[in-house]
Amino acid sequence: MKIVVCVKQVPDTADIKWTENNTMIREGVESIMNPFDEYAVETAVRIKEANPGTTISVLTMGPPQSKDVLKRAIAMGADEAMLISDKKFAGADTWATSHTLATAIKNKIGEFDLIICGMYAIDGDTAQTGPGIAERLGIAQVTYAKEINFAGGSTIKVKREVDEGTQQVEMQLPGLVCMLKCDYEPRKPSIKGTMKANKTQIPEYSHEDINIDPSEIGIKGSPTVVSKAFRPEPRDAGEMIQAATPQEAAQALVEKLKEDKILA
Repeated sequence: MKIVVCVKQVPDTADIKWTENNTMIREGVESIMNPFDEYAVETAVRIKEANPGTTISVLTMGPPQSKDVLKRAIAMGADEAMLISDKKFAGADTWATSHTLATAIKNKIGEFDLIICGMYAIDGDTAQTGPGIAERLGIAQVTYAKEINFAGGSTIKVKREVDEGTQQVEMQLPGLVCMLKCDYEPRKPSIKGTMKANKTQIPEYSHEDINIDPSEIGIKGSPTVVSKAFRPEPRDAGEMIQAATPQEAAQALVEKLKEDKILA
């Protein structure tokens, strides 16, 4: 099996900065691998361990510093990585990002069986990039996944989270799966894996290298307009009702709701 994992370097949520055009400043900001992407890498490595002969290619779109998350993925067990980096990619929304990544996969990786992404990135929470890649490549997709099982053949079984609990689905390959937080934790990079990551040469490709129209990438190719970005105001802590019995607690709650004019 040939697996492609899409990862993203995201800024530390405590150190977010914005431009005057309401796009996030990423250069020079302390960054980490997007947590849901770590589950995507871990899931891919688990499939590889259960199915000898599986290869894992990891890619990301971002500034040069994004190589750090690619090296982490290799240290966790991925085989190779590539960086899609160009100043023309700056300011891309999910539409332009999914187009860029899909084009890179098509023109630089070629054939594959499975693409795994994190469900969403903590710096955007849109959950649109993975499905956008699948749509661009014309392949099946399963979202809100918790686990992937592959036992050979041309299909995988995916456990996904739904409102009613969990759901088991079978998907024809090639396809794309977006991972939520799993019941297992991502592994820490091993010493051997870290040594391999430090020795691995990670190629870097520009928009010309992946053969994509510059009018379709970055801000120029992004129809989304961010009118305002801000941190939500912290909410006041709730009030604890102390009572000797549940009945007294319920009565005190009713009185409080009436006092606040929530109940008539």
